Amino acid sequence: MGADHTSRIVGTVWGLLVLNTLGSAGAQTIVPLPRSLIQMVTMGALVAAFALALAVNLRLRIRAGAFLFCLTLLLVPSVISSADLESGFGALFRCARLALFVGTLWLLSRWWDGGLTFVRHHIRMYYAVLGSVAAGLVISPGAALPELYGGRLVGALWPLTPPQIGQYAAVITGLTVLLVLGRRTDRTSAAVVIVPSLVLLALTHTRTATLGLLIGLVLAIGSLVLTSAAARRFFAWAVLCSTVAAVAFSSALQAWFLRGQSQENFSNLTGRAKVWEALLAAPRSTTEKLFGVGLGDKSFGGLPIDNSWLAVYQEQGLTGVALVAAVFIVLGGVALLRPPSLQRACAIFLISYCAIASYTEAGLGDASPYLLHLAVAASLLAAPAAATPLPAPDVPRRHIPRWARRSEVT
Repeated sequence: MGADHTSRIVGTVWGLLVLNTLGSAGAQTIVPLPRSLIQMVTMGALVAAFALALAVNLRLRIRAGAFLFCLTLLLVPSVISSADLESGFGALFRCARLALFVGTLWLLSRWWDGGLTFVRHHIRMYYAVLGSVAAGLVISPGAALPELYGGRLVGALWPLTPPQIGQYAAVITGLTVLLVLGRRTDRTSAAVVIVPSLVLLALTHTRTATLGLLIGLVLAIGSLVLTSAAARRFFAWAVLCSTVAAVAFSSALQAWFLRGQSQENFSNLTGRAKVWEALLAAPRSTTEKLFGVGLGDKSFGGLPIDNSWLAVYQEQGLTGVALVAAVFIVLGGVALLRPPSLQRACAIFLISYCAIASYTEAGLGDASPYLLHLAVAASLLAAPAAATPLPAPDVPRRHIPRWARRSEVT
């Protein structure tokens, strides 16, 4: 199998994983899509991704790493807490999905070599998703900006929520900016990605994604400042433009940030704090504290938890929280120990973005885009595969006549 053909298959597998993590809950679409049909498509994408990854890696060559090891261990509390069926048979189904998801990442780890291949796959796939969002906005602006979500942008062709769209737009914008600074793409191609993504991000009014983008880029570009003149220039111009914008458009920025909410509603994070307090105050047995109540829909009392750490605590207990924390500690520690490079900067951006988003978004304990972001970071931080030395050719010794050997001696 040729290298180009294999690369296309790996890219297809990554696209199927992205499709699987899009979810099945969201806004009303232009053409109503039954949830059962959406779930069939997303789960079928995961099964197809695993089958393709296995077909292209039949010898099961993998690259062991702490990231995938921690995700594999996360299956233990998930299965233990889901086995008693307290959360229903759906918990076991979600465990099987997580196992298949992690298994596919193990199969793809063979191609994690510290290069930018998966960064480009990531940008292409989420750009295609954002393309469907933009198409829905053009076809039916009313469905894409519904009053139910306060006029925020949603997916009108595929049910995507504003936080999802904001997340995808922020991630590919940040990665593309870093590729430009590293001179791995031209400015025209970068503008085609960055400008529409920022427009869609603004239409979603997603504060978490915006802060994650800004803080993630500051940390990532800061890691390049000492070694890259382009990073220093970009950083200086970004600080100048941000200062001018903050002064000139302070009222407009404040209105966008508040989204028409009262100060009280904003201070309790749009009602999230009440759910978090109730979750932490709920009585739990020792087993539930250690292993959780089983994989569910990331809700408590019928309301979304919207916090990755509390969602993991609810579903996988303190054991799951420790494993997720270990993922960030390992990836962050490896990134800090690596010498400055574009790959390191991209990894820092993805790790910091996921850490910031974890405060108001759930997903770190289950198959989700956040685990895909962290998987890309792990692929960037992987050491390049050592080249196998070619065996020395067996050259037969040439027979030297006796008279020639005598002349060499004399």
